[in-house]
Amino acid sequence: MLSSSLVLGPAMGGILIATLGVEYCFLYDTLSYIPAILTILAMRLPVRPMEALSGIRDTLLKLWEGFEYVCQFYAIKVMLLMLTLNGLVGMSHIALMPVFAAKVLNGDATTMAHLSTSAPIGSFLACVYLSMRRGIGGLERVIVVSQVAIGLSLISFSLSRQVELSIIVLVFTGCFSILQITSSNMIIQTLVAEDKRGRVMSFYALATVGTIPFGNLLAGTLADKFGATHALIVCGSISILGALWFSTQLATVRRWIDR
Repeated sequence: MLSSSLVLGPAMGGILIATLGVEYCFLYDTLSYIPAILTILAMRLPVRPMEALSGIRDTLLKLWEGFEYVCQFYAIKVMLLMLTLNGLVGMSHIALMPVFAAKVLNGDATTMAHLSTSAPIGSFLACVYLSMRRGIGGLERVIVVSQVAIGLSLISFSLSRQVELSIIVLVFTGCFSILQITSSNMIIQTLVAEDKRGRVMSFYALATVGTIPFGNLLAGTLADKFGATHALIVCGSISILGALWFSTQLATVRRWIDR
């Protein structure tokens, strides 16, 4: 559902910008939240008992326990580090997409819509592949391959000067990004203890989503100093180096998975 919405959203946005103007694109974006709000209001979930926290001290204590658990659980720790790296450099093309659409590829709003739609198409293909898997065996190798492919895709996209080629490259970028993120999620969800799941997944969310703004800042700074093309080359190279480091940890991660 997420991937399909990411495919349809930029396409509709590009059409609205090209035909009606930017203001109607923002109106469409605002109205799109109404069905989601109504859906949430219609949900009726059973009440589950929860451990009461008496104050901020208890909250911080639980957070610290989760941090200690992550640090001691080596397989989860290294995967969170890889997710952090991906958030910092693996998503850098998103922040620089308008620059490539307008200045590098000499396009317009329609070009931007095509580029924005490409990666979610790859994400959808990755979801189809993962839905056919049984178990988490071998996903640690998928993470390595995906991280290398993300780096190569970023470098290829930065060097492309043809819209069609850039679209194809972004399909692969989106595909391998979802493979890396979702494979890590599947392994973490399987290995984590039930009573630590919420706290560990909060660190997962921090690694995947919380690092993206800092990654955008890094990509923008590099682009301002060295140009958008060189910025993506640097980010792609760092991504590949991270994958090489993770490949040296595979034996240890596999032992945790096989327990």
